[in-house]
Formats: sequence, C-alpha cells, structure tokens
Amino acid sequence: MSDDTTPPRRSRSTALTWLALGCALVVLVVAVAQRRDRPVGDRTVGEVTRVGVADGASVPAYLRAAGAELAGLDAPDGYALVSFAAYLTPARAAETLAGTPVSAVLARVPLPGRQTEIVRLAVLRLPDDAVAAMAEVAARKDREAAEYRARAAAGSATADPGRRRVYDTGAAVAAGEAAGYRAGCACVYAAVVRGGPAALRALADRPGVRVVDPAPEVTRLDRTVFTPPLPEQRDVARPPADTGPAPVGGMGDSSEAAPTVSAPSPSGRPPVAGSGPPNPAPTS
Repeated sequence: MSDDTTPPRRSRSTALTWLALGCALVVLVVAVAQRRDRPVGDRTVGEVTRVGVADGASVPAYLRAAGAELAGLDAPDGYALVSFAAYLTPARAAETLAGTPVSAVLARVPLPGRQTEIVRLAVLRLPDDAVAAMAEVAARKDREAAEYRARAAAGSATADPGRRRVYDTGAAVAAGEAAGYRAGCACVYAAVVRGGPAALRALADRPGVRVVDPAPEVTRLDRTVFTPPLPEQRDVARPPADTGPAPVGGMGDSSEAAPTVSAPSPSGRPPVAGSGPPNPAPTS
C-alpha cells in the first residue's frame, strides 16, 4: 500500500478547456458590446416596390388582375393605386376621390403627338396641394424651355440644323407643359390613396375610376414606384407616340429633376442643365 499523500494534479487537457472557454466568453462579451454600440442599418435600403402595369404588359390583363385582387382583399387599411379613365383637373380629381385619403397624384400634360414628363406630386389636400405643386412644375418647365432656346441659339452658329430642330422642339414641348400646369390642366390620371377593403371597393365603382389596384405590401412611398396605365393605353403599356424630331445622338431624357417627380419622362428629348435623378416623394 502506497503512502504517497501528494494530491492528484488536474489533467492538462482540462485546464486548457477551461482557458478556451474563458477566452470565448470574453470574445462574446466584446462582440455583443460592439454590436450594441453600432447603429442598426435600414435593412430595406435598395428595396423598391413596384405597383401598376409593367412596360410592354397587357393593360386588359392588368385591369382584370387588379380587380380580382381588390375583390378578394382582406387586409387592414393600406395603400392603393387608383387609375382614372381620363385626364382630370385637380378639382375634378378631388370630386372623384372625395372622402378618400390621398397621398399623391400622378400627372402629365397630354400634348398631342408628344411624350411629356410623368410627375408624381405629393398631396394631402385636393385640389389645393395639386394646384400648388403644378405651379412649381410650371416654373421648372419655364427654365427648361429657356435652356433649350439658349442651346438652340448657340447651336445655330455650328450650322447643325438637326440639333437646332431638336432643341426648338424641346423648347416648344417644355413651354406647352409649363402653360398646361400653370393653368391647372386636365393632367391628373392616377392617385395614390389609402383605405380599407370596403372603402376601396366603393371607390372602384365611382364614375371616372378605371381601376383600383390595392397595394397592401407598400409601407414606404419613397421606395415605391407607381406605374398606372395612361388613359389612352388600351392594349399594351407603351410610351405615347412622339412625332417630334429624333434626339441628337448621345442625348437622354429631357426632364430636369423636380422635388416631387418620381417617374422619368418617357421622352427621348435631350437633357437640360441641372438634370439629375428624381427625388422621392415624401411619405404621408
């Protein structure tokens, strides 16, 4: 029988295990602390919701699909895209949407044979907010027309008649848009509204309403693109025919960015100074 009274030593592996666990705990605590201090980013950045008819898609098919979705809608109050059967004045749009909370209207000046800029105007009160927003767009269009005229005059020295015609056309179209918006034209062809299923279905039955497309998935208007069909689009969603001169090579859209514009112009007219990406419409 042994008389050895030396206490047994813990194995080396056990000590290393506890050391590793301690280090892991320290790393975890530091990571949690750093994550708590770091600002949480917006996970929806870059995500865009699209509501309406896609370019080149069938308009009748879109109308049927939107109507079917509205008929089966069972959700709390949410956004919806209302398309009108004709271009309306702000006052007429207010009558058509009476009693319905409105967040924005979409408009364009329907100049015959011309592609004009599509604008989304943030509104809370119709017709007053729409009239005021149209006046701002009219002032921008005046500046755009003046810029075209200046470019046309400068281009005349280069003896380039093709470029001169394009600038002259751009000036004429911008001036026509300015005059229309300043007069509170019949330019409104859609609206973004908010309501419950029953209210939206009742709205769809009103005279002048072409379709109500419910969009319960929309949570932020500044990250939503609305593409309602134009009143004249009956078969396929495509830009209106433009009988103006072809754009000069290398030129893009003509529309200068406005604070309330969310959709680019379908036009191929050349850009003016100050052009840039449109700013999102404010949320309601």
